Amino acid sequence: MSQRVRGVIAREKGKPVEVTTIVVPDPGPGEAVVKVQACGVCHTDLHYREGGINDEFPFLLGHEAAGVVESVGAGVTDVAPGDFVVLNWRAVCGNCRACNKGKPWYCFATHNAKQRMTLEDGTELSPALGVGAFVEKTLVHAGQCTKVDPSVRPAAVGLLGCGVMAGIGAAINTGGVTRGDSVAVIGCGGVGDGAVAGAALAGATTIIAIDTDDRKLEWARGFGATHTINAREADVVEAVKALTGGNGADVVVEAVGRPETYRQAFYARDLAGTVVLVGVPTPEMTIELPLLDVFGRGGALKSSWYGDCLPSRDFPLLVELYRQGRLDLDAFVTEEIALDEVEQAFGKMHTGDVLRSVVIF
Repeated sequence: MSQRVRGVIAREKGKPVEVTTIVVPDPGPGEAVVKVQACGVCHTDLHYREGGINDEFPFLLGHEAAGVVESVGAGVTDVAPGDFVVLNWRAVCGNCRACNKGKPWYCFATHNAKQRMTLEDGTELSPALGVGAFVEKTLVHAGQCTKVDPSVRPAAVGLLGCGVMAGIGAAINTGGVTRGDSVAVIGCGGVGDGAVAGAALAGATTIIAIDTDDRKLEWARGFGATHTINAREADVVEAVKALTGGNGADVVVEAVGRPETYRQAFYARDLAGTVVLVGVPTPEMTIELPLLDVFGRGGALKSSWYGDCLPSRDFPLLVELYRQGRLDLDAFVTEEIALDEVEQAFGKMHTGDVLRSVVIF
């Protein structure tokens, strides 16, 4: 039997979101229904609302979530009803060429639920990033559920479902930050501050946070930044070099996704250093760099997909570090809101007033 619950959808491009009734089917083979306890409001949800991802409206928004498994379909063995889980949008298949090479974090055939949640009139919904968690209960593939310690705060650990994990992973998994490294992070929103926190966890000794907003720079200090640069007041490349013995940083994480900030990242790294692009550009953006500089500076230019994370490996580890007080996930939660306040939360993103608003059910 299906269930009727309340959820937030984007019905048309650029229009305000609305709270409406969502029909959630019983889980089929390989699927699970999760009672959502908390879900972060991410910029990606706003991109969906604005038509920046695709035009498969209406969308069921929300994807940074934690909750309790209510029921599972046939063949599900990794999770069971009653398990506390963090949802993820890269449930690895185990069989594609990336998985067979032992690199499942690059999986090219990730799983989603085969059934669709719908409106009451039968209109099928497109779940954001295959999750759709601005809803009291959601249907996902069981592989999108990662079981973690149930004693932790859902509003905090749910953020591992996207932005915070993307940032931490960009520094540690993609950038390979290690003890003694110098790291610069351009853009200090939720993803960028995740990268700052990841660099601190990995033992970087110089962590430079870069933004145009002094409030965000102060937040970054709380996550472990040792230095800050306001990009409105200083030449970013020269300022990073001045803080790294004139050399540039070992790893530069670009968490904005714009050509001008990527260029800054490229020239702010040391010779043989690494640039990690985790900020998401829009389709029309291009960048031009002298090919001789690409060759002559050496090192690596990388992009980071979801922090190159493997949820089954990374989520339990990071939750345990949070439990031990070594990773302050609570600090990412600026406010807890109700389901009908998602549209207002989008507005606060534009003004830079929040790191994360989190819907509590």
